[in-house]
Amino acid sequence: MKRILRFLKKELMLSLSLAAAAAAMIITPPSKQLLHDIDWRTLGTLLMMLCVLEGFKQENVLRPLVGSASKLKRMTSLSLFLIFGVFFSSMFVTNDVSLIIFVPLTILLFRSGGKERYILPVISMENIAAIRGSLLMPFGSPQNLFLYGQSGVSTGHFMLHMLPLCVMSAILLVAFVYFLYRKDLQEEISAVGAETPWDPARKEKRILYGVLFLLILAVIVSRTAYWYVAVCIVLGAIVIFDRHLLRKVDYVLIVTFLCFFVFSSSITANEKVADLLRRAVAGREYWWAIGLSQIISNVPASIVLYPFTENFAGLIYGADTAGLCSLIGSLASVINYRIYVREYPGQGRAFVKTFTLLSWAFFLFVVSPGLLLSHWAFF
Repeated sequence: MKRILRFLKKELMLSLSLAAAAAAMIITPPSKQLLHDIDWRTLGTLLMMLCVLEGFKQENVLRPLVGSASKLKRMTSLSLFLIFGVFFSSMFVTNDVSLIIFVPLTILLFRSGGKERYILPVISMENIAAIRGSLLMPFGSPQNLFLYGQSGVSTGHFMLHMLPLCVMSAILLVAFVYFLYRKDLQEEISAVGAETPWDPARKEKRILYGVLFLLILAVIVSRTAYWYVAVCIVLGAIVIFDRHLLRKVDYVLIVTFLCFFVFSSSITANEKVADLLRRAVAGREYWWAIGLSQIISNVPASIVLYPFTENFAGLIYGADTAGLCSLIGSLASVINYRIYVREYPGQGRAFVKTFTLLSWAFFLFVVSPGLLLSHWAFF
């Protein structure tokens, strides 16, 4: 029991989702309709993505980036390379995975080059880059994956609506970097990267995960009704060729998703509660997404608010902006925090201070454009 309590205390989002699901089922007793209402397609796609992205991390698929980064000699160039490495990679490998790849690399390079004072502002900007870069693609973040699946629009249509905020964010990130090094734009660094060579014997596994990743993208983009076949193929291939990887997958995120689906479906089934929420949320989706995300994070907030949403654009723009307000707003920010405090124990407060300052500065630039764009109907 003590072990379970420690686990639940560590995984606060999971604990919250379990409590929310239990409370919702008390309000609306479970029925067969509940099983039908759960978005099994999103859960299956998320499971596939988590498995394959864990394979990417294990096989160090983005290894060439380490060598490229260590060759850059100016702080502006190196910082832009790392920040935009996160920005673009997050579009394809999700925002949390991009941070897992680039934040340790940033700490390593800046520490070896004697530039530790820049670590906090740069990894905070990488955090912003992960949040804002991932919004472009349907599979860039879990909330995008869910909302894209619900929207029914094409991938091109989705990207067109997200492009203005993505481009604006890229320009702002460049401005933030040059502001950071405004005293000396030519400041140099001699960094040494601990590049881990690829193991030739594992080439087949790198190819395997690349092929499986392309299969998942095809399933997401095509919206095939046979998505469950792809789930079986991905899991079957991993069981056959790399079964130990299944122990490392983040099943907590999947269970958290499931619990919030149960919560959302159960609340929606109660007419009085659903009507109350619909009247409260309708027309205010943008601010509800930002506000609720500060309590339960943007992924579950998207699941909870979607059934009561009339303005889809307001919901998705709000959810993708919410991560700039606080650590809780996006799970990717929590991951970044954990990486930093493992390297610098006792410096959690310094991380929160720097992260909050930079994120809020960025938020103030993008919140109004996001609100204006929320009137651009998705459908």
